[in-house]
Amino acid sequence: MREQKRILELTDFEWRLLVACLNTVRSKYIDEDKTIEDVNLLLIKTLNAKLKKVRV
Repeated sequence: MREQKRILELTDFEWRLLVACLNTVRSKYIDEDKTIEDVNLLLIKTLNAKLKKVRV
């Protein structure tokens, strides 16, 4: 079965908010001694996402 991809269109503010929320969750998991591998992968994918300029 093929893996599905999902595309999000975010404004600059929404993208920064997403990164900040992921960092907050990561810090909370570190304080609670939970595994952070999944959060790290999602954060890396978010930071490495390609930027596509859209005409308005």
